[in-house]
Amino acid sequence: MGSSKAFEPTFSKVAEKVEFPKEEEKILEYWHTIDVFKTSMKLSEGLPSFIFYDGPPFATGLPHYGHILAGSIKDVVTRYAYQTGHHVERRFGWDCHGLPIEYEIDNLYNIKHSSDVFRMGIDKYNEKCRSIVMKYSREWKNIVTRTGRWIDFDNDYKTLNKSYMETLWWIFKELYEKKVVYRGFQVMPYSLTCNTPLSNFESNLNYKMVTDPSLFVGFRSLDEDMEFVAWTTTPWTLPSNLVLCVNEAFKYVKLKHIKNEKTYLLAECRVEYFCSTMGVDYKETFVEVGSYMGSELVGRKYERLFEYFSNYPTFTEEQLERSYVVVADDMVTSDSGTGIVHCAPYYGEADLRVCKKYKIFDELPHLVNESGLFIQNTGELSGLYIKDADIVIKKILKSKDRLVHVGTVVHSYPYCWRSDTPLIYRAVNCWFIKVADYREEILNSVSESNWVPQFVKDKRFRNWVSEARDWCISRNRFWGTPIPLWVSDDYSQVVCVGSIEELERLTGTKVEDLHRDHVDHLQIPDPRGSEYPPLRRIPEIFDCWYESGAMPLAKIHYPFENADRLNEHFPANFIAEGLDQTRGWFYTLMVISTHLFKKSPFRNVVVNGLVLAEDGKKMSKRLKNYPDPLEIVNQFGADSLRLFLISSPAVKAEPVRFSTMGVRNVLKDVILPWFHSYRFLVQEVTRYETNTIRKFVPDYDAPFKSKCLMDRWVYTITQDLIQCVHFEMENYKLYNVMPKLLSFLEQLTNWYIRFNRERMRGAFGEEEALVSLQSLFVSLRTFNHLMSMFAPFTSEMIFLNLRKASGGLESIHYEVLPKTARSSDKELMRRVEIMQKVVLLARTVRERKKVSLKFPVRTLTIVHDDQNTLDSLVELLPLIRDELNIVDIKLSNDKTLIKVDAVANFKSLGARLGKDMKKVSEEIKNLDESQIMALEHGPLNICGFQIFKSDVVVSRRINPERLDTTIYDAESDSNLTVILDLTKDEDLEYKALCREVANKVQKMRKQLGLSIDDDITIYIKTEDHDLYDMLSNQSESLQKIVKKNAVITKTLNVSNSLHSEIVAIRESAIEVVIVKN
Repeated sequence: MGSSKAFEPTFSKVAEKVEFPKEEEKILEYWHTIDVFKTSMKLSEGLPSFIFYDGPPFATGLPHYGHILAGSIKDVVTRYAYQTGHHVERRFGWDCHGLPIEYEIDNLYNIKHSSDVFRMGIDKYNEKCRSIVMKYSREWKNIVTRTGRWIDFDNDYKTLNKSYMETLWWIFKELYEKKVVYRGFQVMPYSLTCNTPLSNFESNLNYKMVTDPSLFVGFRSLDEDMEFVAWTTTPWTLPSNLVLCVNEAFKYVKLKHIKNEKTYLLAECRVEYFCSTMGVDYKETFVEVGSYMGSELVGRKYERLFEYFSNYPTFTEEQLERSYVVVADDMVTSDSGTGIVHCAPYYGEADLRVCKKYKIFDELPHLVNESGLFIQNTGELSGLYIKDADIVIKKILKSKDRLVHVGTVVHSYPYCWRSDTPLIYRAVNCWFIKVADYREEILNSVSESNWVPQFVKDKRFRNWVSEARDWCISRNRFWGTPIPLWVSDDYSQVVCVGSIEELERLTGTKVEDLHRDHVDHLQIPDPRGSEYPPLRRIPEIFDCWYESGAMPLAKIHYPFENADRLNEHFPANFIAEGLDQTRGWFYTLMVISTHLFKKSPFRNVVVNGLVLAEDGKKMSKRLKNYPDPLEIVNQFGADSLRLFLISSPAVKAEPVRFSTMGVRNVLKDVILPWFHSYRFLVQEVTRYETNTIRKFVPDYDAPFKSKCLMDRWVYTITQDLIQCVHFEMENYKLYNVMPKLLSFLEQLTNWYIRFNRERMRGAFGEEEALVSLQSLFVSLRTFNHLMSMFAPFTSEMIFLNLRKASGGLESIHYEVLPKTARSSDKELMRRVEIMQKVVLLARTVRERKKVSLKFPVRTLTIVHDDQNTLDSLVELLPLIRDELNIVDIKLSNDKTLIKVDAVANFKSLGARLGKDMKKVSEEIKNLDESQIMALEHGPLNICGFQIFKSDVVVSRRINPERLDTTIYDAESDSNLTVILDLTKDEDLEYKALCREVANKVQKMRKQLGLSIDDDITIYIKTEDHDLYDMLSNQSESLQKIVKKNAVITKTLNVSNSLHSEIVAIRESAIEVVIVKN
C-alpha cells in the first residue's frame, strides 16, 4: 500500500449523461482560445508538404449536406496527412463570377435581356454582382466551422481578385500561343434565361424528364404526289427548316393511306414505330405502293413549310435554289423517328454540320433571338416564346394539311445547371479550347491519377474524355474575367494579352481592375498601322468553369509570383468533390493541366455520391424536403452527422438518402458506446486509485505481457487496427476505414469490456484490475486517436482528460497518429474469433428457443472436425461458460454427431447448365461428407462440369442417435456447430433463481449509486418456505455474483438500512434490505 495521504484522482469525473452538441461547442471555444488551427500550422512548418486543392463553391447559396459530406472527406484526409507528419495548407476558395451570380441579379432587377444590362450600365451591373458574391459567406463559415472542419478562411482565394484574374489571362495566352484556342460558329447548348451558350459538359449536369410535343410532319415532294414524313419534338424549329436528311443505305417505302389517299414516304425499318405511334394497324390502314433506296432520294426538292426567310435580303434566289432539298448523312439512324430528319441548321449540331457539308447556305438570320423569342417578320409567331409558338405552329400546319400525327413524348432533356430552365441548341460564335484532338494526351494525364472509387475513373471519367468535344469557354455575359483578346472588326488582327503589365504597355493606361467595366473601353493600336482603326476587346467573358479549373495556378498568382516554387503547389496530392464534378471541376482541371504541363493536376481524388432527401428525391429548398443541417448538428452533434455521411455509401460515389434517424442511430450506436467505454475507464481507474492510494500510470506493454488471453487479444486487435487504418488511408479508401473502426469499437465494448468488467472492478484483485485497466487504456486511447480524423470533437473531449495520465500536446489534432508497436498475433485473433462464433451461435439457439440468458443450460457441446481448433478454445472455456450461463461444456470432433447435406444452388448453376441442371443437381444430392468438404479446397467434376463451393448449398443437422438427450437444439456456421442440452431440472431452477435475485440486487445498487467498494450487507427476506430453501441452497453462489455478504432470512430486524424494497420473484415476493456496515 502507498501513502494514505489523500490525493486528487488522475482523471476528471465524467458525467453519466452529456449533451454532445453542447460539449462540441465547449471544444470549439477551447480551440478558439488556443487558436488551434493557426497553431497547428506553425507546429508543422518545415515538414514535407501535402498539397491539397479545395474546389471553390459559390457563396450565393447555403451549404447543404452534399457540401458537408465533401468537406468532411477533405477534412478527414487532410487531418490524416497532418497527423502523419506533413504540413498541409488548406485554403478555402470562393467562385465569384459567372451565371450563378448574374442569375441572382437578373431575378432581383427583372433583367430579361443583355440590352437591359447595357441600359443599366455594365459598371453598375457588375457592382451589384460584386455586392452579393459573398452573400452567404458568414453562413458558410459558421457551418464549416461548426461541423469541425479545419480550413483557412483568412487566407482564402477568390476568383474575382485581380491577381487571380491575371493568371487566367496568362494561362489563356499560353493556350492561345499553343494554337489550342480558336473561334468557331457552332451549335451549342444555350440558356435562354441567361442569354449565353454553355459548354457541352455543362449541358450534361442537369437532365430532367419532360413532356414535349411529338409531331409527324408531311413535307410535300415537288417531284411526285407524296409527302416526306419527318418527326420532331421541337415544332418551333420547323420555320427554320432548310433540308431533309435521309440515310443512303436505308430502304424507304411509299405507303398509301387507304382512307385519305395520301402517300407517305418513310424508312421501312421505322414503319412499325410509325404505325404504333399513330395507333393504327398497318394492314388495315396502308398499302405499299413503291420504294426507293435513300441514295435515290438525294437531290429531290420539297415544298417549304414557312416562307419567313424570304423576308430577308440574304435569302437570295440562289439560296432558295440550294434549299429545301433532300440530302443524305449517317446522322440518320434506325432507332428513332421516321428515317427522315428535318434540319434547321441554327438549332441542331448535326443539322449545321450536314448543311455545311452540302454548302446549303452562306448567311441566314436567326428566326429566334437570344431570349427564345421569334423575331419580327415571322408573321403570327413574331414575339412569341418558342414553347408558346409550338401551339401556333401546330395550328398553322394543321391549316396547311401538313400534320400527319400529333402526340406527346416523355424524354430526358437538358436544363440550365444554374437557372434550372430548359436549354435549347443554338448556333453562335464562340471561343473554344481544343479537346477532341487531345483526347489521348488527356487520357494519359488521367492514367497518372488514382481515383477512389476506381470505377469513376475507369468508366465514367475515361468514357467522358474519350467522347469529349472542344470546350466552349466564352460566355456572352458581363460579370466574369474578360477574355483578353483585342481584335479588328473583321477579326483579321488579333492581339492576345497575357498580363496587366502587357495591357498597360499596349494601351498606355494604368489598369486597376480587370473586369469588363474597367477594360472594355481600352484600345490597342492596329499592328498594321495608324490608318487602321484600333483593336477593341471582344465582348465575351470566360466560362466560370475555366476560372475554377485554373485555380492551382491562379490562387498562387503564378507565374507573377511563386514562379520558382511551382513544385511546392503543383500537382495536388489530393482533391475531393462530388460525382457531378467528373463533368465539371475534375474535367476542367485535367484539360488545362494537360495543355500546359502534359500531366495530371492531382495525384489522388476521392469522389462522393449524391446526398438525396429522405424520400429519395433531390434535395429542394422549395419543397423543404430536408432538415436544416444546423438543426441536425444542434440536436445530435456534428460528429454524429460526419460519421453518418462518411460511413454511408456516398463515400463509394453511390447515392445516399439523408436520414435524421440515421444520424440519431450513429449517436446511439457509435458515439454513446465510445463515450460509455471512456466513462467506464475513468470510473474504474478512479476506483482503483481510491482503493490502492496509487496513481494510475499507463504501461503500454502491460497488455502484451499480460497472462490474460483477453488482454493480449485486445492489444493485438489494436495493433491490427492501426495497421489497417494506415493502409486504407494511404490508399484513400475511407469506405474501408470506418467499418474497421466501428468493428473494433464493437469488439472493445461488447467483448473485451463485457468479459472483463468485473475484473476491472477489482473482483480478482487490484493487480489484475490494474493490468486490465491498462489494457483498456491503451486500446481506447489508440482508438480515440484514430477516430480523431472522423469525429474531431468527441476525440478531443476524451483526449483532454486521458492525457492527464499519458501526457500529450494541447490538442489531439496536433499529435502524430499511433504506429504499430508489434505485428498482430493472427493465431490469437483466430482463436477469439472462433470463441465469438460459439457465443453468437449459442445466443441464436437461446433466442430461438426463448431460453433467457438468466436460465442456465446444462451442457453446451462444441463440435468441430479439427482437433487443433477445439484445443485452441480450452483457455477460453471459462469465458464462454460465464457469458452463456452454461453448467458444463464439451468439446467434440465426432463427425457422426453432424450430418452434412448438399443441394444445388439453382441461382448459380441454372443459367450455366441449362438442360443438364436436373442430372447434376441429383448428383450433388448424392455427395458424401468428404466430397462436400473437398469443395472447400477446389471444384469437383460432376457430370463433366466443374462445380465450385458457391454452386452448392450446404446444410448441417444433428444426428439425434448420437445425443444423450432428446431436448436439444443446435446451430452451425460452416464446420463449427454448437449443441445445447435444454433439459431443465431442479438444480438449474435454483441456479436461475439465484441469478434473477442477483440481477435485481445489482440494479438496486446502481440506482442507489453504490460502488463495488461500498461496505454493505445485503439481507434477503422471504416468508415463502420453498423460496427460502431454494435461495439458501444458492447463497454461496449469490454472494459470489454480488460480491458482498448476502444473508437469506425469514425474519428481519436490522437498523441503519440504506434501502429497503419488496420485489416480485416467481409469483411470490422477497424483501431486499441493504445495510451499511
